[in-house]
Amino acid sequence: MFISTSEELRRFCERAASSSVLAVDTEFLRERTYRPRLCLIQLATSADDIAAVDPLAISDLSPVVELFENPAITKVFHACSQDLEVIDGSLGCVPAPLFDTQLAAAFLGQRMQLGYGGLVEAYTGVRLAKAESLTDWSRRPLDPEQLTYAEDDVRYLPGIYETMLSELVERDRLSMVLPEMQALLDPSHYRHEPMDAFRHLKRASSLTRRQLAVAREACAWRERMASKRDIPRKWVLSDEVMLEICKRGPADTERLRRIRGTEQLSERDADALVHAISRGAACQASDCPSLPKRSRPSADQECVIDLMYAMVRIISEKTGVAAQLIATREDLLEFMAGREDASLASGWRRDIAGEKLKGLLLGDCGLTVKDGRVEIL
Repeated sequence: MFISTSEELRRFCERAASSSVLAVDTEFLRERTYRPRLCLIQLATSADDIAAVDPLAISDLSPVVELFENPAITKVFHACSQDLEVIDGSLGCVPAPLFDTQLAAAFLGQRMQLGYGGLVEAYTGVRLAKAESLTDWSRRPLDPEQLTYAEDDVRYLPGIYETMLSELVERDRLSMVLPEMQALLDPSHYRHEPMDAFRHLKRASSLTRRQLAVAREACAWRERMASKRDIPRKWVLSDEVMLEICKRGPADTERLRRIRGTEQLSERDADALVHAISRGAACQASDCPSLPKRSRPSADQECVIDLMYAMVRIISEKTGVAAQLIATREDLLEFMAGREDASLASGWRRDIAGEKLKGLLLGDCGLTVKDGRVEIL
């Protein structure tokens, strides 16, 4: 069902409001804009009740917002992070409660970051076509093949959700999964403050604290310009040019213009950028930001981490929880260092892996090879 009128949308949403499950996916474009442009919203309460909603034709999407904010309806996504960013930016809401089938799959014996096609094939035996993966979803009209492709992205999710929920309950995994699902709703995953943009500048770690203060102001200026004009930030200035600006810290527009790549700035923009640079340069030393330094393990620590990760992989095989979900190498380094906030020191990760890894580090247990397989002693 392709919905392009407010009346059609109202009727579908009224019907969907009585369902306990709503599968959700979005199609969007972000190559030419600062914010992703929402082009299509796919919704399904079952494999037979699917709607492709056209947000380019319908100005009032409040019925969809009501569904997304209804606490009695579980919103089911696959790999939800980009969808949440688009929905929050376009509709001003965050769908909750939420269930992410990609995350759930990692608790049920599937690999980490399992794609939607792989999920559908694993749970239904259906192999989906990907012919429309590079479609320009902003162009109208959409042809039947495009709509079928879009609707397939939610068609199987309600059924898969029900199956996964039963499996999680049967394996006593639901209490492990739900906090991870809740964490996905943290706005820091998809909302970005302009004054924090410098943290995502490529090679920012090469800057001094004083240069980082300049980067904080200059990158915030770039974010605001890109947002105001709704263009990609790199169309204002590229990361490479921004990094050079932060290193040189030009005090006037003449010096700024000496940096290649700034020629497209208007005089007004160049002046505004120089003022931002000067604010950063005048920052008190105590207020200059810093970036967290990644601890690099020594050669001996690398060997221990290799041994720990071998144990994590054994635990993964036995529990069916993806190894990367249990712990990354950085997580293992933090745990080995005895950090109280290490992910392996609390919660379900401590229960299934942390205690065993602690025993390994203390020499209370070890690993051996039996019949060609590594096992825990």
